[in-house]
Amino acid sequence: MAVATITTKPFETLPTTVRKPLPAGRPREWYETHNRRLKAMRLAIALLDSGVYEATSASNRRIRIAASRIGIHPPSDTTCRMVRALIRSGR
Repeated sequence: MAVATITTKPFETLPTTVRKPLPAGRPREWYETHNRRLKAMRLAIALLDSGVYEATSASNRRIRIAASRIGIHPPSDTTCRMVRALIRSGR
């Protein structure tokens, strides 16, 4: 009888994302907004995974706690508003 072997890598060794360089020649505001949107998406996913499904229950404090849990810098008030908008628009 043949024995199956596991050929996948453990979760810790998998790459998180493949990053491509951002396009050159854009205004600085574009890069700031782009990075803010990425951060807001990461935080919204973390909150949804932790059980926060309502935008009204996602306070700035709760969003900042989620940021510290996943290891990113605390978000600004603007980023917190974007996180709530992402959670709200997911319905």
